Amino acid sequence: MEMIIACVLSFAATALLGWQVILPALRRLKAGQEIREVGPRWHSTKAGTPTMGGLMFIVGTAISILLMGWPRMAAGDLTHIYVFLFALVFGVIGFLDDYEKVKRHQNLGLTAIQKFLLQLAAAILFLMLMRWEGLLSPHLYVPFLDASIALSWPLYMVFAAFVIVGTVNAVNITDGLDGLSTSVSIPVALFFVSAATWWGYTQLGIFAAALLGGLLAFLLFNAHPAKVFMGDTGSLFLGGAVAGMAFAFDMPLILLLVGVIYIVETLSDIIQVGYFKLSHGKRIFKMAPIHHHFEMCGWSEIKIVTVFTAVSTLFCALALFGVMNRMM
Repeated sequence: MEMIIACVLSFAATALLGWQVILPALRRLKAGQEIREVGPRWHSTKAGTPTMGGLMFIVGTAISILLMGWPRMAAGDLTHIYVFLFALVFGVIGFLDDYEKVKRHQNLGLTAIQKFLLQLAAAILFLMLMRWEGLLSPHLYVPFLDASIALSWPLYMVFAAFVIVGTVNAVNITDGLDGLSTSVSIPVALFFVSAATWWGYTQLGIFAAALLGGLLAFLLFNAHPAKVFMGDTGSLFLGGAVAGMAFAFDMPLILLLVGVIYIVETLSDIIQVGYFKLSHGKRIFKMAPIHHHFEMCGWSEIKIVTVFTAVSTLFCALALFGVMNRMM
């Protein structure tokens, strides 16, 4: 019941504050998105759409977890706060990136090395905190096999930092069409709600449910044709939330299933760039990431989002089945 209330509360807060406060403020600030010159030409019609809309579900999630998680917070259970603050750090990095883009009126914000170093520092600090609090173990749980792979702490920390930074940027890459990153992440949040319910991890469940409600409300603004984009503010926060929950549940390998769309999007980009360089100008996809390839094949944005969300839902259901033995 607490998770249901957290979801509804976050939905209401995100929708109300988004419509009445955040979206009007972004319009007044003229925080319009600059469209990449190398993207599909028809995306030029989206230029000027307000960005940094991720603030909507960030605020909605914060309100919900503070109100619903307060009793257990007072008792010292702060796991969901750690995950939220971790995701928020990435949201702040994204906000700085978005602000630079808006201020300079171009689709370039922080440099790649600046973002990487900030993200890496955030990942390392989070992992150190989780280990200090006894919420992390150097054992990789393998879905379906009900087995774990034991690693040394140094190797685990390197692996975990790589996974976190990779996940965050994969979610960021996925945010390329109206409602895409939002829609494919809704089943992911629902997976963590289900896992928390089964295990009795109420605080983490409240966070996942609040994120779910926030994303559902944000989709009212972000679905095609989008009235607002989440920007790096939202996509980096979302990536941090997904990665943070995977590690808080102590099963990072589950990201291979629940994050399948993020992974495919990232791999398509890597493959395209690598093959282009090796073949001296040839391409495998018509355009990368892969959602743009399907656009160039004639798929509508709505069709792409629908198919990708269905795939995400299927793999999240498969992931839930894969960890049932551990849950029992």
